[in-house]
Amino acid sequence: MSPSGSVPPRGSAYAVFRPRRGAWVARVSAVACALVFTGLALTTPSTGRMAWSLTDRVMTVVLGVAFAALLWRFAALRAIPTPTGLRVVNLIRRHDVEWASVLNVGYSGGTPWAVLEMADTEQIAVMAIQRSDGAFAQREASRLAALVSHHSSPPAGAP
Repeated sequence: MSPSGSVPPRGSAYAVFRPRRGAWVARVSAVACALVFTGLALTTPSTGRMAWSLTDRVMTVVLGVAFAALLWRFAALRAIPTPTGLRVVNLIRRHDVEWASVLNVGYSGGTPWAVLEMADTEQIAVMAIQRSDGAFAQREASRLAALVSHHSSPPAGAP
């Protein structure tokens, strides 16, 4: 979000970073998971040797919803740049970093997503920029690197 509280336009340097392919696959998988587990709970026999109790059925649906929620969370990955820093929202943790503390942006080793190399020698995964997105991911990593470079360079006219 911009300082005024509005979401920057898609072509803006401060547009939110989001995965494409991974988010789409996660959403479709989440819906499929919920449907399959619910269908399984509804179609299993309620009588006979292989009968499922009501508890079995409810727990199957609950498990399906839990898997779907985890997959949906994967679809919500993002990195939100602002003039003061970057908020990285990964699966479990959220990181708020200032531009000055980021040294480099790239793909470290075989990681499937971009990585921020921090001044304190830590690395932070930016799961919103996924290598599986191909050229789009490269452009997004370059845009993030440009933001880091822009915010880490001294202001014009400074000694």
